[in-house]
Amino acid sequence: MITKKFVRNSLIYTVAGSLPMASAIILLPFYTNYLSTSLYGALAIYTSFSLLVQILITYSFDTAVYIYFHDFKHDKQKLATYISSAFGFMLLVSAAVLLVSFPFGNFILKLIPSHSAMQFYPYGLISVGSGIFQGIIKVNSSLLQTQERAGTFFKINLFSFSFIALFTLLGLIFFPDNLIGPILGRLIGVGLVGGWVLFSVYTEFGFHFDFQLLKQTIGFNNPSLLYQLIQWFNNYYDRVLLLFFLPLSQIGIYDLAVKCLLSVEFVLTGFYNSFYPKVLGMLALQPEKKSTVEINRYYNGLTAVTVLLVTFGIFALPIAIQWFVNKPGYLASIPLLPLIAITYLFRVLRLYMAMPYAAVKFYKPLPIYYLIIVSIKIAGMFLLIPQFGLRGAVFATWIGYAAEIIILYFGIRSKFLFEFNALKLILIPVVIATIILLVEQTFGSQLPLLTHTAYIIFGMALLAWGYRNELKVFTWTKILK
Repeated sequence: MITKKFVRNSLIYTVAGSLPMASAIILLPFYTNYLSTSLYGALAIYTSFSLLVQILITYSFDTAVYIYFHDFKHDKQKLATYISSAFGFMLLVSAAVLLVSFPFGNFILKLIPSHSAMQFYPYGLISVGSGIFQGIIKVNSSLLQTQERAGTFFKINLFSFSFIALFTLLGLIFFPDNLIGPILGRLIGVGLVGGWVLFSVYTEFGFHFDFQLLKQTIGFNNPSLLYQLIQWFNNYYDRVLLLFFLPLSQIGIYDLAVKCLLSVEFVLTGFYNSFYPKVLGMLALQPEKKSTVEINRYYNGLTAVTVLLVTFGIFALPIAIQWFVNKPGYLASIPLLPLIAITYLFRVLRLYMAMPYAAVKFYKPLPIYYLIIVSIKIAGMFLLIPQFGLRGAVFATWIGYAAEIIILYFGIRSKFLFEFNALKLILIPVVIATIILLVEQTFGSQLPLLTHTAYIIFGMALLAWGYRNELKVFTWTKILK
């Protein structure tokens, strides 16, 4: 039964969980006003680099706390030692990353094609610092969600959002047409929040460092870390690969389109994070791991939300770009929006296929699986970008997603029994994606408002038909009981 507390926490996690990264969307009009497409493209590369550092710093403790918090929660001293030791370990990794960055950072950045004019000093080094604090904040957010401390989770993310947005905006105003403003502003914002997080964690759990206790979970962390690193390649390396074929200005156009659609991802991630711990809890009680009607309802509902978000996003985002973007060079991102939006239609199916791996703690093969998936995606980019330009990067992403879903399904099928409604989870997203792809090529640029309105109407009609049984018994009094 969905309770009032669940609905309230879902809203909190949806809103608060999106706030830190929502600054990227809110700041887009300022980026496009104060930065050229080339500078914005360079900023996208440095941001991706910062996210790579974040993954190294967290050392997969953002995932581990979901699993091992429940193993230790009945022993408060052991739990305190584990949490404190985990943050201590991350600080040691941070120091190691900084030591390696000073002599080798510039060399690593120079591996990018020389025409990109990327510099490690000072921009790359500042990005390393931002990645460190981002990692600390991320692990703390996972801890708060596991503790079901929705109020504190909201406050921390609100402060993070406010500081990042404020100092980045000040940096842009005082240093227009210069990367130092937004990059340094972000470091100050996450640094203030990250420092407060460390103070709060050590105040609550004390100072401990028990490496023997950490070793019990390192076996989980190592393959999970490798998995997250490969995921970074899967999600962010496209910007770097584009530099092999296109100038920085094109990366700026591509990144603007991707960032605009982050609004869809933020909502989906918030909803997913609100029920994901519950799904893991239900699966933990099963002697034989399998999907159930109750579990499937979460993912079916998220699919319906995705369809609505994607169709409304395709309609609204081009209008928003035309309103808020001052430099005409950025308008080239508009034709990419529907193509990138199609990717999100299959996000829920991907999450559904990845869910059993956490439920049965079967992480060891994931690095191999994702090495294959990323290789397929990178090969697709090398083949398609020269022929189709920025659209080639989107097409390669579709190929990578298809490979990911298929490989994850067959990789866990022997350990997890899948039983799901193919109409809701697969057929509806495929039909809508096909319609958007075919119609957009013909009428999308000629009659955008009419075409994009039709997507909304068609999506709602298809959902009404596919979820007709649920709508018959849909009553707010039962949902909020």
